[in-house]
Parts: sequence; C-alpha cells; structure tokens
Amino acid sequence: MILETKSAEDASKSGGGAGGGEAADTRWAFREDGPWVFRPEDLVWRSELEGLRAAQQADVPQWVAPRRWPPVRRFLTAAGRLGGALLAWRLREGRKPGPASRLGLSRRLRRAFETLGPAYIKLGQIVSSGRGLFPEELVEEFKKCRDQVPAVPFKAVRRVVESELGQPLEAVFTEFDSVPLAAASIAQVHRARLQTGEEVVVKVQRPEVADWVKRDVAAMAWVAPRLVGRIPVAALANPPVLVEVFAETIVEELDFRLEAENMIDIARVLADAGQGAVVVPRPHPRWVTARVLVMERLEGFSYDDVSGMKEAGIDTEAVFHSMMIAFLEGAMIYGVFHGDFHGGNLFVMSDGRVALLDYGITARLDEQQRSAFLRIMMAGAVNDLRGQLAAFRDLGALDPQVDLDALIVLLGADQPVRDPMRMTGEEIALQIQTILKGLLGEGARLPKPLMLYAKNMLFFDGAVAELAPDLDMFAEFVRIYEHFASHHSEAIAGQIGFDPSRTHVDLDGLKASMGVSGETESLTHRELMERRKAIQEKLEGKLDSSWGGSASDT
Repeated sequence: MILETKSAEDASKSGGGAGGGEAADTRWAFREDGPWVFRPEDLVWRSELEGLRAAQQADVPQWVAPRRWPPVRRFLTAAGRLGGALLAWRLREGRKPGPASRLGLSRRLRRAFETLGPAYIKLGQIVSSGRGLFPEELVEEFKKCRDQVPAVPFKAVRRVVESELGQPLEAVFTEFDSVPLAAASIAQVHRARLQTGEEVVVKVQRPEVADWVKRDVAAMAWVAPRLVGRIPVAALANPPVLVEVFAETIVEELDFRLEAENMIDIARVLADAGQGAVVVPRPHPRWVTARVLVMERLEGFSYDDVSGMKEAGIDTEAVFHSMMIAFLEGAMIYGVFHGDFHGGNLFVMSDGRVALLDYGITARLDEQQRSAFLRIMMAGAVNDLRGQLAAFRDLGALDPQVDLDALIVLLGADQPVRDPMRMTGEEIALQIQTILKGLLGEGARLPKPLMLYAKNMLFFDGAVAELAPDLDMFAEFVRIYEHFASHHSEAIAGQIGFDPSRTHVDLDGLKASMGVSGETESLTHRELMERRKAIQEKLEGKLDSSWGGSASDT
C-alpha cells in the first residue's frame, strides 16, 4: 500500500530482504548488517556511466556562455521576491530594532529564497553553516533550507518515479510514504519498502529542476563579470569562476547515477583509511536512475541534537573529531572528499558513528592539488608561512610567477603579529585593507577545490560550536596532526618530503598566527567566538568610539 503519512515503524530494523545477514564486504564503509550485500558486478546502472561525467561537464561552457542581454524576466522575479520581503519587513518587524526584527527579516528572506528555487536554496544552506559569521537569527532560520523546503506534491513524485523506473510505483514498492522525510533544493527523500522486503529511502528529483538551475546559472553568468573591479572582495572570490564552479558542481547533482558512483568512491576511501567512524548508505544495485536514487535506510540523531546524543551516551567531541579527520584525509591523502557538508546531509547513529548522506557534490583532486592541500596543513603545523603560500600558489590560488618573499613583506607577515583584541577598530580595518590589497595585487583567487574546501571548513566551524564548544582548539590541532603522523607519515614523506612523525607542531607559531600570546595555554571554540564578536564590534564602532565607519567600509 502507499502510506499517506510517515510510518511510525522503527526504521532502525534492517537486514530483512535479499542478502540480509550475509557477511559485509569490508572494502567499503557500509553498515555491517545492511539490507543487501554490495557487489559492484550487480550494479546494473553502472554500465551507463562511462563518459557520463565528462559529457555533463562538457555542457558547462554553454551554461555560462556570455550573453549580450540579461535574463530580464529572472532578474525581475528575483528583485520582486527579495524586494517584497525587505519591504514587508520594513513595514512590520523592521519598525522596532532588536531580536524580533532580525528574526522577522531572516524568516522573510528564507521564504523568498525558497520560492526562487535551487540556486538560492543552495546559498541558504551555506548561510546555515556560518554560525559565528552570520547573525544567529539568520543561521537558525536558514537551517530550514537544508531539508525543510516546501515539498513537491506526491502526484508529481509518483510521476517522476514511475517514469524513471518504467513501471507502476506499486510494482517496485509495497510501501512508499507520501510525506517526505526531507525536502531540499534538488530533491526530496521518502521512506519506502521494496517488494523484496528491504526498508529503503528514495531520493526523487524535483520536476523541472534542471530548467530552473540553467536559468539561474545564466543570470549569475551575466552578472558575475560586472562585479569584477567594482567590489574589492569580489575580485578575490573571482565571481565568473564562482559561477563556473557552481555550474560544474550542480550539473553532476542533476544525475543521481553520478551521485551513486560518488557514494561508492567515498565509501572505498573511508575503508582504505580505516575510518570506521563514518558510514555511507549502500545504493541499490538496480533502482538507480538519473532522477531516482534508492538506497538503504539509515537513521540517527540530527548533528545539532547535542542533548539527545549525550543522553544516549555519545561523545559529541569524538563525533566532531571523526568527521574532521575523514574530511581532511579525503582531501590530503586520497584526493576525493564530500564537497557539501551541512546539517541536512548527515546525522549521528546510535552507536556514535556518523552517517554521511547526499553525495551530489564530491570534489576530485588531481595529484598537484592534493599535494598542495597536504603541504598547506604540514607547513602550517610548523609555522612555515612561505611553504603555505607556495602550496596556495600550486593550488592555483596565486599567480604562478608570484614572488613569495615580496608577498610576505607586502602582507606585513614579516612583522610581529599583533593581537586584534589590543588593536583599535581603525587599526584592524587598515590591516584587513592592506592584506586584501596585497592579495589582489598578486592575482589571488579561489579555485574550485579551495572553494569547496573552504565551504566545508565553514560548516566545521559551526559544527564545533554545536558539538564541542569547549574543545581546546590548540589541543585539537595537535591531535589531528598526530593522527596524520601516526597513520600516514610514510606516505606524506614520500609525497612531499616532510615526515610529520619526526616533527612537532609549533604551538607558539600557531598562537602567534591567531594573534594570541604565547602564554595562552588553551583556547576553546567558545572563547574564539567571543574574540570574533569583540573584533566585529570594534569594526562596527561599538567598542571604539573613535572609529566612525562600519565593517562594510573595509
């Protein structure tokens, strides 16, 4: 039967159906007692993948091709929705400043983003991971963009599933919940049970989402070049490249066969690394198409349900640490990592392991890029600024001909580091301007791998605030470094000529780079957030009355 509401049945009961109870293949980071045994030779949809990824990427230049005229209709729609949200806020909540006003603005902006489609919802997901960087009310409201976007009617879902699978819904499923577990920018996810008995979740692409994405990319591609030279920080971000990166990543999200392949690759990397703390759901061997993805059902705590996890005896600091290690190992050792960490893409299972979901955006690095990431971390551990800048250059973030020594002087990095807490707002603003001007003068930019890496680090900055606010950041840095030293020292030494097992972290250098005195024994993330807030207030003139401008003036 087709259920009209979500089942109350405990979905943690799996293992029934074909293959249940058989020995798990440990070459992949799947749950041990999965509903079917994973064998690559059984994947009927995989035969269609040869050349598909390259073909998808070949379409990107057409998406971002320069256009003489702007997409006026799309611009007017966006301006109307966002302008209407701001006007309604101004007439109502905006009359009285305070938390209620900020909450009202955040709610109206979130609703406008949802109505504007996938590209804006993706932006909302990024904002939702920026705790400490964006206002608290905005972060909390935009969390709904992760998995609480208004759902597509079930009739439309049925049409997509039956069209993709080539048969009636009831021929494949005995149960299929009409109310989705989650709904986001590209797709929504439904509980279901196969005719063969396995409990699964079904990811179904929203109708016409590809057309919406193409229109938004076209609009972005027209605007992006016109931002260069007008806004200083836009030159660093390189808007045209940002749009191209967005197109390159989202085009693969539109074919779930590529996502299923990404799941397999990440599962293999995690297993090779011995990372038993992160679990990937198995894709179904048969029911995977461009717009439908059936996978095994996993359940657990939302990553920000800290009280629930602690009541269940789960060490939330260990959860954060395992996620961080898995991400860094993927980027620096194996050259492949999940490129879209956010709260809607993961949860914590009852045994403390992290179930990692949604592999539409997966970064794949070539050897030079992977080596550059590795050198950035190792050089940072020993306070080798020149080595870090060289790695950023090799990653494509700086001009290949850049004079590194001159850049160090230009950035003022050859001078003693000053604690921003002891500087005036004017001094902080001047320092930011000097650094930004120096980087732009040397052709600094954000290449695709670095953008995805930075996007994930933004998530982790918010995650540690949720899971481990009292974590000592110095001790955690040392712990991560020691993990690489004990598990990968031979590989690292062979690849970049640096043996982490023979070198210790330069904590004094790390403290100096953060503007913290050498006498500071520890710095929790909670204290770091307090520092950021104080610095921001200085920039806004709240702590330093002599500074008459605002942070936006920088």
